[in-house]
Amino acid sequence: MDFLPTADAASLRRMAALCRDARRFFDQRGFFEVITPVLSHDVLVDLHVEPISLTVGGEELFLQTSPEFAMKRLLAGGADRIYQIAHAFRRGDRGAQHNIEFTLLEWYRAGDNYDDGMNLLADLAEALLDRPRPARVSFAELFVSAVGINPHLATEEDLHALCDSRGISYPESFVGQDAASADDWLDLIFTETIQPGLGAHQPVIVYDYPAYEPQLARTGTVTERGESYQVTQRFELFADSLELANGYHELTDPEELSRRFERIAEKRRRLNKPALPTESRLLEAMRAGLPASSGCALGMERAAMVRFGKSAIDQVLPFPIERA
Repeated sequence: MDFLPTADAASLRRMAALCRDARRFFDQRGFFEVITPVLSHDVLVDLHVEPISLTVGGEELFLQTSPEFAMKRLLAGGADRIYQIAHAFRRGDRGAQHNIEFTLLEWYRAGDNYDDGMNLLADLAEALLDRPRPARVSFAELFVSAVGINPHLATEEDLHALCDSRGISYPESFVGQDAASADDWLDLIFTETIQPGLGAHQPVIVYDYPAYEPQLARTGTVTERGESYQVTQRFELFADSLELANGYHELTDPEELSRRFERIAEKRRRLNKPALPTESRLLEAMRAGLPASSGCALGMERAAMVRFGKSAIDQVLPFPIERA
């Protein structure tokens, strides 16, 4: 019976209604919907996200892990308020909360700053999730409250000792010759001690992430209690312990982005991961001039899981990878 969908007809109708609500939200705010290529020469260079590639006419092309690159090229071309409901693909992502192919609602608005981006995400969460307006909490506040340590000032040794003292299990690869970075330790501690239960009663927007791997976001300086540290101007939405959305105060400096891509490419080489192109049409667009903006992407299946009380992604999509 694997020809049948895993989601029932009622759930698919609700998912369709959720997409209509998302379109209405953006249309009412003067955005327009765009369609960008699913298959491209360009791809996000990320240490942890693995794209799917295929050869067409002797060239390597990539199924997009997000429509980010193409949508930013549209910003550079004069589009100021755009959104898209796009298919995205990530190799190896399969589980109760993941499917290799999934649906992203992604948007960008030229002229928006960091605070504007978080406000727009909070407005959207209220409109789609049928929950209270999200609270805001910094990454540092979460860590200090949960484990009593400032994540921006902690060293790898501090975080390793914290895991040992609290009995947090970590892979053998975290210690030794290629020891884990502070970012790896922070991600582990966040996943094991903070994310469970996060946003259970009220959605939460977490902001000011560590600046170890800022990806395509700007960085900034925070000063509190006489101490200053760099943060990534990135924000994420959580509800029912699920990460639903990831947003940035967008980087506009092409040379800085190129340096970041090269650093990630070198880390991928050390980990024997496939090489990804570090030059792209996005870099060309940024060199020509990318306007200041904030952008964000929200996983529609996960939003549906929260909105309709589902425990697995298979309950809100018709054909997961095993039935595709």
